[in-house]
Amino acid sequence: MSNLSPSPRYRIGYALSPKKEQSFITSSLITHANQQCVDLIRIDPAKPLTQQGPFDCIVHKLYKPDWTHQLHQLSLNHPNVVVVDPPEAIERLHNRVSMLEVVTQLRNETFWVPNQRVVYDPEILRGADAIRELGLRLPVIAKQVSADGGARSHEMCLVLNLNGLSKLETPIVVQEFVNHGGVVFKVYVVGDHVKCVKRRSLPDVPEEKLNDNTTEGLLSFSQISNSARNEEEEDDWCSGSGTEKAETPPFELVVELARGLREAMGLRLFNFDLIRDSRDKNGRYLVIDINYFPGYAKMPSYESVLVDFFKHVVDERRNKTSGLEEEHQEVRGGG
Repeated sequence: MSNLSPSPRYRIGYALSPKKEQSFITSSLITHANQQCVDLIRIDPAKPLTQQGPFDCIVHKLYKPDWTHQLHQLSLNHPNVVVVDPPEAIERLHNRVSMLEVVTQLRNETFWVPNQRVVYDPEILRGADAIRELGLRLPVIAKQVSADGGARSHEMCLVLNLNGLSKLETPIVVQEFVNHGGVVFKVYVVGDHVKCVKRRSLPDVPEEKLNDNTTEGLLSFSQISNSARNEEEEDDWCSGSGTEKAETPPFELVVELARGLREAMGLRLFNFDLIRDSRDKNGRYLVIDINYFPGYAKMPSYESVLVDFFKHVVDERRNKTSGLEEEHQEVRGGG
């Protein structure tokens, strides 16, 4: 594999799961990329990476040890190939315990994270004082510890009472649910580009829903979504969706947070979910989730944003390489 493509075009290799490839490598992306002299080249994970290419840049969302090893070898043998992003940096987002720690390390008083605990011992969830012992308040959201993109990692449920809490299986992350007007702000990050969009979220939970321990008290997210299709039931949960009326967070603050996360994590392709705490008069925002290489096709104008990003990281590496070569030539000439 040569370090640089011999042609002036940009050769971008992508290694994705079939499902991810189908949603990301759309005809509109391919068309726009071709117009911008960018070739999107599928990498076959079943074949050695050294037998494929050449590439100027590789984007990926595969996590098997063999793939990680191949990427490390590629970086050692072909340092001019840009790898987006380093596997060890992505790994941090595979655990919901460590995922949000980076937010607290930024020490930004405008953005915080919900109180949460990871529970390994199921007996902790069975007692009458379970919530007090955990140091949390009902309702809570139960999430899988692993966030590696597997089928189970997406399983979440809303826990309304102690009866529901006792039904959880460990290990589990238990996170306080914060009423937020049924609106989540999804912030997409692509290098220096930041885009914030509004989406419907779980409806607010009225106080009376928490006092009835005779109910099962455990609702999967799919159950809540189906319930929301019935307008009467939805109104029973909250006073209107509020999505359209919800005020988007100040863009400069969102960009500041995105930049801080990007630098702290060493990642360039990710998104994070923000909610606004309805109880906080100062308008505090909470980061509730961070995802690597999210569904960018849902982001407005994603084709131009991603293609521009691919070209930028390659140009950046080419310019750096060119500058180093000139320095070496000057040193040799001066000797």
